[in-house]
Amino acid sequence: MPTCTPLTPLAAPSRLDVAADLLTLLRDSTTEPRPDVQLEALTLAVAADLPVLLWGEPGIGKTAALTQLAEALDLPLTTVIASVHEPSDFSGLPVVGDDPAEQGVPMAPPDWAVRLVRAGRGLLFLDELSTAPPAVQAALLRLVLERRIGALRLPPGVRIVAAANPRSSAADGWELSPPLANRFVHLQWTHDHEVVVRGLGGTWPRATLPRLDPERLPEAVDFARRAVCGLLSARPTLVHRLPSGETRRGGAWPSPRSWDMTLSLVAFATAAGSSREVLSLLVRGTVGDGPGLELLASLDRMDLPDPETLLADPARAELPERGDLRQAVLDGVVAAVRARPERSRWDAAWALLVKAVETGAPDLVVVPATTLASLRQEDWDVPDSIERLAGAVGLSRRADEAAARVADLEKAAR
Repeated sequence: MPTCTPLTPLAAPSRLDVAADLLTLLRDSTTEPRPDVQLEALTLAVAADLPVLLWGEPGIGKTAALTQLAEALDLPLTTVIASVHEPSDFSGLPVVGDDPAEQGVPMAPPDWAVRLVRAGRGLLFLDELSTAPPAVQAALLRLVLERRIGALRLPPGVRIVAAANPRSSAADGWELSPPLANRFVHLQWTHDHEVVVRGLGGTWPRATLPRLDPERLPEAVDFARRAVCGLLSARPTLVHRLPSGETRRGGAWPSPRSWDMTLSLVAFATAAGSSREVLSLLVRGTVGDGPGLELLASLDRMDLPDPETLLADPARAELPERGDLRQAVLDGVVAAVRARPERSRWDAAWALLVKAVETGAPDLVVVPATTLASLRQEDWDVPDSIERLAGAVGLSRRADEAAARVADLEKAAR
């Protein structure tokens, strides 16, 4: 009779195998579309092919954000810790050939650069940049600006993103040199409580490249050029302004290079329909807070209606909803009347002020109304609208005073 081979019992999984299964479950996560201003600003700068530097305290999630970004964009991630490399690792190692007098001495690039060039695409992550000594920072200049490492040039499909801790929280930290700092878009990376809680629960925001509208590309470029050139024409001292303090020199500041980067970001943000918050992060992170805020204010004014158009037909005029923009429009209308004082234009300006009172905060018309009243000539009759205007403004002021008195009483009662 045939003999049966006894079945070998299955070996029980080892404790390390079980631990590995648990680690797999812990690392298992998904993503969801979720508004995230920081992440949108990062992806917009990456799409514009501009080097980005994320500033944030240790453990804030900078590295995790870059890892998730690379996965979402399907780009191989190459991480280089700048502080553990020598300057020659970025400028290239000299290799002596058979006849250096005839062939010269080529500069051999590191292996990670060769892999990036072979792949033709990828995300180069320069981590711990603020711990790199000055000599290494100097070697990084050519990599960040010209995308060259030794004899190699990174292909267009490679994007560069760096991360750094503030000097106060960096291990043996250094301030960034002004030439290197001026080559980056600086983004302050902070944590959002809701994003962290939901991410720890297994769902993180999804990083996606901005969707650019093909039909808006020429318009976006024209808008960006008019905005930046208009501001710099009016404020020539903003073209180049090197900060005096060492710390501020290691951040965003205005130069022809950073203004060129800003122009690109404005064009990309316009074509993508990005929010003002996203554009604000990018602009202030490229030329600094002061010049960036001036540019944002000039962008707002570019969209304001022409005072002459409003004076020509005040009945159909549409005034901005935002108080600061409405104030700017009313001031522009009064300035236009002052430049060419005529009775019909003066009356039209009063009609616009009345409309502003009826559709917004009355206090916004106090200064324009006072200035407009001073432009009256002797043979111009006072329009009836002035009485309506004065009544509305007076009522608004009395309401504000009453509210202030109530607040004072409540404060005294506490």
